Amino acid sequence: MKQLVVLSGKGGTGKTSVTAAFSHLASMDHYGVKVVLADADVDASNLELVVGPQKSEPKVFWGGKVAVIDQAVCASCGTCHEVCRFDAVYENDFKYRIDPIACDGCAACYYQCPEDAIKMEEQIAGEWFQSESLYGPLFHAALKPGGENSGKLVTLVKQNARLLALDNDLDLVLVDGPPGIGCPVISAASGADLALIVAEPTAAGTHDMKRVLSTTNHFGIKALVCINKADIYPEGSRKIFSFCQEQGIEVVGQIPFDLSVPNAMVKGQAVTAYDPDAKSSRAILEIWEVILGLLFKEDL
Repeated sequence: MKQLVVLSGKGGTGKTSVTAAFSHLASMDHYGVKVVLADADVDASNLELVVGPQKSEPKVFWGGKVAVIDQAVCASCGTCHEVCRFDAVYENDFKYRIDPIACDGCAACYYQCPEDAIKMEEQIAGEWFQSESLYGPLFHAALKPGGENSGKLVTLVKQNARLLALDNDLDLVLVDGPPGIGCPVISAASGADLALIVAEPTAAGTHDMKRVLSTTNHFGIKALVCINKADIYPEGSRKIFSFCQEQGIEVVGQIPFDLSVPNAMVKGQAVTAYDPDAKSSRAILEIWEVILGLLFKEDL
């Protein structure tokens, strides 16, 4: 069982569109690859929009703890207000209350309260699902606004996808990773056999591609690059090629700008399913076949 994670240094590069196309291609009998999908972008999960899952009953994800004041015990001394570094404690009608959104869960007020009127309570931070999509099992999640521990939720999603793959002798865990280089990205990339970085040929796109490549390099994850909308700014694409060549990183393909991609998204489909003969579909197909060769070699 292999793990492929699709990443991007910034949002909007086309990472999820590429992942959706890969999931569609993997489902084709021609390739014989049995895949489980994992949407690790739990802060803005949207792979489900283009793979048509039948959602299961949600499962609760518990995040960190927040402080709660027992008004029946509170003496309104204001100690909690004095020690809170996050301005989460406020006074209302001569009673002190805690804003759960502002509370960081540090428990300073809990330890300093002379009346033991404060307790730390776990909060529901989000939900996760195991669904059946058009192209195979899909694990995905939704973090509540302001919810913390998104890295832990990513790990939960990935672990369940991996366990299903192992239990059912599936070939590949295909992970749609979050953008950027933060904790959720590290959680999504952990244990991956290969990372595909989707970059766009802009100044911001190139800069952030370098950052996420530094992250995969730090954790010893082999990374490849593909350039999306490569023909929009050819000079930018050449700069990406030059950088990758200097760093010994393979650029596995270029995806041209193609209106079939947004049209497919409007229809809620992977572009390779919506228009297999589109320029972008053909380019993604070539990238997919290169990746299969690198992941499985003689296995398939």
